[in-house]
Amino acid sequence: QEPLVESGGGSVQAGGSLRLSCAGSVFTYSHNCIGWFRQAPGKEREGVASGTSGGRITVADSVKDRFTASRDGGKNTLTLQMNNMRSEDTGTYSCVAFTSTCGGNVRDWGQGTQVTVSS
Repeated sequence: QEPLVESGGGSVQAGGSLRLSCAGSVFTYSHNCIGWFRQAPGKEREGVASGTSGGRITVADSVKDRFTASRDGGKNTLTLQMNNMRSEDTGTYSCVAFTSTCGGNVRDWGQGTQVTVSS
């Protein structure tokens, strides 16, 4: 099976911005909901955003005032734009493809990309 490929992680100062992109094979994931999870050191994993194949976007309440997401159906990508970042946004961000519905069982995981926000 073809992987989910993440890009865009890195380091940024507090208040800065980063953009993450997850690309999945159109042939494999075009009908799947794709999402982003994150996990900070010592904390539980949490869902950040998801996008259906029809373009319906959901962003977690905890970040929706700073993060936006968009899905490009043609390229089968889910982009996460993170603005006004805070130190608590630091963690490993992982792209997923859900088996059926957004927020349900995960079919596949990406490798994960590190995001570090320094204050």
